[in-house]
Amino acid sequence: MANKQLIIAEKPSVAKDLSKVLGANQKNKSYYEGPTVIVTWALGHLLGLKMPEDINKEWQSWQMETLPMVPKNLGIKPLPKTGHQLKAIKQLANRKDVTEAVIATDAGREGELVARWILEYVHFNKPVKRLWISSQTDKAIKDGFKKLRPAKEYDNLYYSALARAKADWLVGLNVTRALTVKYQDSLSAGRVQTPTLSLVRQQEKKIEGFRPQTYFSVELQVQKEKAKLVQSNPYAFKERNDVEAFVKKLSEGKGKVTDIQEKTKTEQAPLPYDLTEIQREANQRYQFSAKKTLSLVQSLYEFHKIVTYPRTDSKYLTTDMKATMKERLQAVSDFAPEVKTYIKDGGQVKLTKVFQNEKVTDHHALIPTEQRPRYEKLSGDEQKIYNMIVTRFLGMFAEPHRTKQTKVTVNFNKEQFIFRQSKVEVAGWKQEKEEVAPSVDWKLGMIVPPNFTINKELTAPPKPLTEGTLLGLMEKHSLGTPATRAEIIEKLIKSELMERTTNGLSVSPKGKQLLELVNPSLVTPELTEKWEKTLEAIAKGKQSSTVFLKEIEQDTKKLVNEIKQSESKYQDFSITQKKCPECGSNLREKNTKDGKIYVCSNQDCSYRRRKDPKVSNHRCSQCHRKMEIIDGKNGAYFKCKYCSITEKMQDKKERSKKLTKHEERKLMKKYSQKEEPEESALAQALKAAMKQD
Repeated sequence: MANKQLIIAEKPSVAKDLSKVLGANQKNKSYYEGPTVIVTWALGHLLGLKMPEDINKEWQSWQMETLPMVPKNLGIKPLPKTGHQLKAIKQLANRKDVTEAVIATDAGREGELVARWILEYVHFNKPVKRLWISSQTDKAIKDGFKKLRPAKEYDNLYYSALARAKADWLVGLNVTRALTVKYQDSLSAGRVQTPTLSLVRQQEKKIEGFRPQTYFSVELQVQKEKAKLVQSNPYAFKERNDVEAFVKKLSEGKGKVTDIQEKTKTEQAPLPYDLTEIQREANQRYQFSAKKTLSLVQSLYEFHKIVTYPRTDSKYLTTDMKATMKERLQAVSDFAPEVKTYIKDGGQVKLTKVFQNEKVTDHHALIPTEQRPRYEKLSGDEQKIYNMIVTRFLGMFAEPHRTKQTKVTVNFNKEQFIFRQSKVEVAGWKQEKEEVAPSVDWKLGMIVPPNFTINKELTAPPKPLTEGTLLGLMEKHSLGTPATRAEIIEKLIKSELMERTTNGLSVSPKGKQLLELVNPSLVTPELTEKWEKTLEAIAKGKQSSTVFLKEIEQDTKKLVNEIKQSESKYQDFSITQKKCPECGSNLREKNTKDGKIYVCSNQDCSYRRRKDPKVSNHRCSQCHRKMEIIDGKNGAYFKCKYCSITEKMQDKKERSKKLTKHEERKLMKKYSQKEEPEESALAQALKAAMKQD
């Protein structure tokens, strides 16, 4: 019997790719098998930390007396929907021909936790190795398996991941329970999500406190060029009379060119993307949410295999990657005309500062792989993100952008106006833009006639945060990691604390109250920033996770006591004036995946109903539009809101009866007709009359 390696991937799609490269061609329900390997997969996390009720029966009900919950040992338990896969991995791990395991989950903090929990749960006591790769191409997989490392080398990464999970459990569950019990409403708080919400609220407060002011500016025009008056306070002129008197006095004399300065400005290409920057830019350019951008890059990495590992926080490359540049360029040779020039040049990188080993942590910057893209297989949105990554990558091989800049100072007595001209000498990595030729040939001592314009202006309010600007602030304050930031934003929206608006992000009335009720130390980013830096230090082996968790336990106790002693009042904005038909209490409006619903605010009453009727796929016999499902006293029925026609709902037996071919054809014919005529009857009659003419 041949010895075999048990390889654990994070997803079935990755396991499929690994199995092809490793010759595991025998497909089974939960794994692939080959002569020397068995490739199986997780489905993301298969296990999670135990919930309070799993640890202590007293913690089953939400009561203030049982808080804070600080268990001596936080164990793990299988997640309910994926138990079948965990059971399959356990059987594989216990096979006598399996002599070692290879962790092939995502090469990062969470990926490490996914695999380590599985191995711990199945009591795996044979040697374990680690596959660490930054792209999913066949070449990268083959190279990675030649360089497998002992899993022990990644123990600190696991300790960091475990400490993060436990810290979130302790703070998140305790603070959320304390707030929910005290104020009798579902109030979710956490060590990262609450300070993130606070950043959005701070910006809103700036906007709310803003008062627009009118002011006047003075502009000098020389031929077609314009320059504003240089002022220490640009808002100094508040009254038109003052600015008119100032310009009148200035117009009595003539101006003179007192200084001409010329300099060459060299602008290096930007570094390749890390995840946060591409999320920010995609939000700015295409209004993509952070989550959408992450899933698009993940698809380019995992499915198309044309970009490297996306969840990276580095914009740098390692020096050993220099040798791979030409091959990567060849993969994108038809992307732009200049690529062929870069290939002829031997794939020489002009942006040399990109190669810095010490600035690459778990993964290098986001760049194309050596696999040629099949553009016809990319969706429109995938294409947009891929173009961004490749364009940034190609900038590394281009010359710097060089411009000749001229600064001209014109004096009217002591007042100054500064004109600027810019001429592109080398376009380099920037796209060549059509230039407007300078209209003035400036000379030192040149006399300038007084041609002034007074402009009435208004101070502009600060803008609301967008997902892009919020991601930038989260990165600045070390809130979350590149891999988790998108999910934090989604969680805040899902828990109705934050909303997406046409202008950006805003905090809901519930969110505003939460920030008033929650502990001040959880509102500011400082505490979380400190925690996140400690987690990084644990991953590098510079700090102990045990000491960190002891601190978190102390912080948790302090946070819960603060909430218990708080005298703040809470108003539930989701409570409506509608009464529950069963107990008479007010109904609460709640958002669900299925739309808005009403639930009884009395915790002992289980009444609930939809706010708006559910739209079915059942069509109205008269107007062919989708009908609503109405819950009546005698059961549910269909109703058309356009024609007011009602129809009885069939029971399950009747619905499961198959249609005859004739009935199917009849229905298809009926519903394939357009829902509404494209033109009105009047328009059709006019057309017919014109044809007769």
